[in-house]
Amino acid sequence: MTELLQRFTSLARTAAKARDMRDRQPPELRTGGRAGTTTVYYLTPHLDEPSGGVRVLYRHVDVLNAAGIPAAVVHARRNFRCTWFENDTRVVSADEVVLGPDDVLVVPEYYAAGFARLPADVPLVVFNQGAYHAFDTVDPDPGRPGAPYSQLPQLVGMLAVSQDNRALIDLTRPGVPVHVCRPVVDGAIFHPGTTAPDRRLGYVVARRPLEARLLEHVLYAQHVDWPVVRIQGVPEAEVGALMRGCAVFVSLSDLDGFGMPPAEAMASGCFVVGYAGGGGEELFDPTWSEQVTSFRGLADAVLRATRRPLDELAAHGRRASEHVLAYYTADGLRTDLETAFAGLVR
Repeated sequence: MTELLQRFTSLARTAAKARDMRDRQPPELRTGGRAGTTTVYYLTPHLDEPSGGVRVLYRHVDVLNAAGIPAAVVHARRNFRCTWFENDTRVVSADEVVLGPDDVLVVPEYYAAGFARLPADVPLVVFNQGAYHAFDTVDPDPGRPGAPYSQLPQLVGMLAVSQDNRALIDLTRPGVPVHVCRPVVDGAIFHPGTTAPDRRLGYVVARRPLEARLLEHVLYAQHVDWPVVRIQGVPEAEVGALMRGCAVFVSLSDLDGFGMPPAEAMASGCFVVGYAGGGGEELFDPTWSEQVTSFRGLADAVLRATRRPLDELAAHGRRASEHVLAYYTADGLRTDLETAFAGLVR
C-alpha cells in the first residue's frame, strides 16, 4: 500500500510539474509591424487570482501610459483581464499584436523556461521580480554560463524590484544594464487607521508555512492571547483593512524579490517583525521594525513585541508608514521607468 501511495504521489508531482512548465511557455508572438512610435508590451500570465507580480505588471503599463509612453499588457487568452483588483489598464491579446522593430517586449522571469520561443528581432527587456527564483526551471550548465539570459541576443536590458535583486542579477548575468524600478505601495489602501491597532498579530499565508505553524504553537504555549490574523486570497482593499487592525505583523519573506507584505504592513501602521527575505533588506530599519535571521530569533522577537505597550508599537508603525508611503510611490516608479526606457523609446 505504501509503495502504491508513493507511486501515485510521484505521478501527481510529475503531472503538476508538466502543467507548470506548459503555463510558463510564452504564447506565439507575431512580428513584422512597421517602424514608428514605440509601444512597450508587457507579456503577462493570465491569472485571475491575487498575484502581486501580475499586479505590478499592470501598474507598470498604467504608469508608462500616464507618462506618455504607449504601453499595453499582453495576455495569451483573448478578452482576458484581471478582475481581482480595479483597473482600466490597456490590455491586448497575443493574437492581436504584431510587434514592430521599434517596439519593446517586456517579459517576466516567469517565462524563463520558454525564452527561446521569444521573437529574436524585437528588443527584449526581462523584468525580474524574483531573482532568487529566476532559475527554478533552468538547469545549471557550465557550458552555458549566464543561461538563460546569455542565449538572448535581443536582450537590451533588465528590470529589478530591489537593490538586492539587482546585485544578484549582476552576479548571474554580468554586463546587461539592470534598472531598479521600485514597487508601489498604494497609500489609498495601505495606511494607518484613525484609531490605534488592536492586540492582533497578522501574517500573509504564502511563505514559510512550517514556521508560521510552529510560531503559533509557541504563542499558545507562552499564553499569548492575541488573535492571529491569517491573510490569504483576499482583495487588496481587504488586505489593507486586516493589516490596519494588527498591532504586529510577522514577515515570513523567503528569497523574495522585494517582499510586498511587510512593505504594505508598514504602510498600514504595523510594527513589523521577521525575515527580510533578501529583497526586503531595504525595508527593515531598527528604528521601526525588527529583522531576524532564524526561527528562534523570530519567536523571541514576536514574544517581545507582544509585551510592548500598544502606543509604543503604534508610534513605530507610524514612522514606518511615513517612510514607505513617501518612497514607494507611483511618481517614484515613473522616474525609474523613464530612466530605464530612455534609450529604448522613440
